[in-house]
Amino acid sequence: MSTNLIAMGIAIFLVLNLVIGLAFFSLFLGAFETLFGKPKLFILKPTESGNVFAFGFKWNSAKEPAKMDYVKIRLFNPFGNPTQIDVTRSFAAKDSSFAQEVDMGESYIKLLGAQGFDKASLQVEVGSQKDGVSFQFDMKGPKFAKLMLEAKETTQELEERLGLTQKGAGKPPIDVPIRSFVADTVPGKGNFLKIATNPAFAGSFTPATNSEGGSGEGAPAKENFNISKVWIEPGCIVCNACEDIYPEVFEVKADTCIVRPNPPLDDGLRIEESAEACPVEVIKFTKAG
Repeated sequence: MSTNLIAMGIAIFLVLNLVIGLAFFSLFLGAFETLFGKPKLFILKPTESGNVFAFGFKWNSAKEPAKMDYVKIRLFNPFGNPTQIDVTRSFAAKDSSFAQEVDMGESYIKLLGAQGFDKASLQVEVGSQKDGVSFQFDMKGPKFAKLMLEAKETTQELEERLGLTQKGAGKPPIDVPIRSFVADTVPGKGNFLKIATNPAFAGSFTPATNSEGGSGEGAPAKENFNISKVWIEPGCIVCNACEDIYPEVFEVKADTCIVRPNPPLDDGLRIEESAEACPVEVIKFTKAG
């Protein structure tokens, strides 16, 4: 009987030690995750002056997979003027930790120069529009200004220090020939791209004129139309053709092209020309109505 009691006591003791050990181990992992595993924002030194915001963002992309593609800076300024400003800009999607420079526009300068900025609060949000994931970093206005003023590290230096690489990094650059709206190697389009921006086909898009300067029997001018949606599919080779045609809608980045926020959609002809000029046919659009 006493032997059974001793054995039971030893078993209970071992179980209690195991439970306590697991509890402490869980607390340790939680503390480690809080200190070293949570997303981190780096305020960096931009390589260009003006409206550029340079930052780095590090997060556990294996645990929280997402393609980060925008940054938003919010100013909460209840005792100043203006009382609130939101500035949002998109960039090429990143599926792992990265460093980025973004032109935030004139509103960014207005935000930094807001009356009462020294008493305001500020939030930097990095997120994915497609995946619906976002991370917020809150701080006081003076702290944000100090971090920007004291920033010594550039995006390139942060990438080198932390070993941040994107998919495709290190691959040899694509050899893109000098841009022309005449292409002879695009499957399914024949030997040439017949678009209005190509001088070789200018006569095909304007009415012909007779020898006395009047209108002749040439092709009528093509009627313009509105666009309800325009987007870019994967595969851009950053040839800049679309931005050359319609820079108000398309913005070419280092490794892809994006559609600018709130683009004008009332000039369907130029968007159509941009799509036809794309050598890899990744520009898509839908006509309104």
